[in-house]
Amino acid sequence: MAQVYPFRAFRYNPQRAPFDRVLTQPYDKISPAMQEKYYAADPHNLIAVEKGRTDPGDTPQNNVYTRAAAALEDWIREHIVLQDAAPSFYAYTQEYTVPGTDERRTRRGFIGAGQLEEYSAGVVFRHEHTLSGPKADRLELLRHTKMLTGQLFMLYSDPRRRIDAILFEAGAAAAPATELRDEYDVVHRLWLICDPQRIAAIQHAMADQKLVIADGHHRYETSLTYRREQPTHAGKMDPNAPFERAMMTFINTRSEGLTILPGHRVVARVHDFSWGGVRRYLEPWFAAEAFPFSDEAKKPTAREKFLARLTGARAKRAIGAYPAAEAQKKAFYVLTLREGVSLAHLLPNVSPLQRELDVVLLHEGILEPALGITPQAVAAEANLTYEREASAAFDAVDSGRAQISFLLNPCDVEQVMKIATAGEVMPQKSTDFYPKLLSGITMYRVES
Repeated sequence: MAQVYPFRAFRYNPQRAPFDRVLTQPYDKISPAMQEKYYAADPHNLIAVEKGRTDPGDTPQNNVYTRAAAALEDWIREHIVLQDAAPSFYAYTQEYTVPGTDERRTRRGFIGAGQLEEYSAGVVFRHEHTLSGPKADRLELLRHTKMLTGQLFMLYSDPRRRIDAILFEAGAAAAPATELRDEYDVVHRLWLICDPQRIAAIQHAMADQKLVIADGHHRYETSLTYRREQPTHAGKMDPNAPFERAMMTFINTRSEGLTILPGHRVVARVHDFSWGGVRRYLEPWFAAEAFPFSDEAKKPTAREKFLARLTGARAKRAIGAYPAAEAQKKAFYVLTLREGVSLAHLLPNVSPLQRELDVVLLHEGILEPALGITPQAVAAEANLTYEREASAAFDAVDSGRAQISFLLNPCDVEQVMKIATAGEVMPQKSTDFYPKLLSGITMYRVES
């Protein structure tokens, strides 16, 4: 069902632009400080395209999008960026340390041009809703540059790991064409696969796959919109036109090295917040196990026990809580569903698949009924912010910026696949696939 094709990528010329000085994180992960760091790293840094600076004097003729297009044209003309000679798939590995641990993993996938499909076709599935603002920005950039520089992160599921074997062989047979270590100590490596037999084997293995977007929903829908804007010939589209496809990185859910981090919830500005009141409300549904500490010296031990219990109680639908409290009442809490609780009764407006998600249990079973944080308030970001690291969620409470932080276990990738392929979506910030795919490691032109 999934159609994937080799393509002639545009890639930085390492003789003119060292990879570690010109490639960037995805545009939506680039903070203002990172933006400035990238600009200072190299005059050819992709930041000028991926997330360029705006200027108060911008005009329709000179703005962030026109400057991005001009930069790309200049780099191609000056051989800073070169196009590969032969259509290829690109084996892509990322060696990284799982945040908060000492465990080192390697995630393996491949980059190709994937056929764009409407969601209704039942080939590509989303697991999140999108926002209009980011799509408008990415669409305007694509209209000007005619180039996709950021990766779409696509999941497929193959227990036989047929493509993984091909990718491993390609990596073992030659030195990588691209290798760099990024600011998060992630080592990125890229190999070209242009052998016709390997290309055909990859296409054959992908032909029966359904694809789920892990990261890049906004960019995927931007590519769909761009395709709809293109003129037809005699009322028909050219099925081989470059804009019929988008650059995608394909990762097998059955491979080693796939990591999903949780998105912890940090709560602030709740009227008349009372942890005691919240606990009384939740008492019929949740058992609360406390990990108290009387002073800062005893806090690390309590925190360690709390985090271990949160992980160990995952099967019991565990949710962690760290509320602001008086010094003598400080504690971490692990909330677990009481035995015999009916999720259909607790979450009557939620589908059976969604009830299996801890993040949905938190939102629908705690945040809204016990704290009054409605879906509208969540969408408006009135009371919630999100943290990847547990330490940051704790610090928000300790600093007085938050009233309580809720900690979650990570979502399982099979849950993501089941919900997406059933046509449902998950709450925002339910999944954090780590690490992110670098922008600019390959680039794909959407016009001939």
